[in-house]
Amino acid sequence: MPEQQISPVTSLLSEFNTKLRDIEERQRLIKDRVLLIGENLVSLKEETISEISQLKVKAEKIEGELERIKGTIALLVEESKNYARKTELEMLYRQFKMFQPLMEKDKK
Repeated sequence: MPEQQISPVTSLLSEFNTKLRDIEERQRLIKDRVLLIGENLVSLKEETISEISQLKVKAEKIEGELERIKGTIALLVEESKNYARKTELEMLYRQFKMFQPLMEKDKK
């Protein structure tokens, strides 16, 4: 009779032990996954910081170039004020044409 009582207890303990090992294995797998995820996050953070730094440098270069272009455009606009307009040149050409016969008389 004692064998019958031991057998169910032994069976329960064996089953309990198996389940405990399964739980421990799952816990180990979860721990490994969490560590891997943590490493990936650190790596991604470093890459992101590096990319942000590169973008900042590029943005500063673009801002500098934009300021230079603005300066050049302002200079061109200022210089263009000194040039004669087409209509002004046409008017001067017509006046020149009007005085051309007088100039030919003076040469003769």
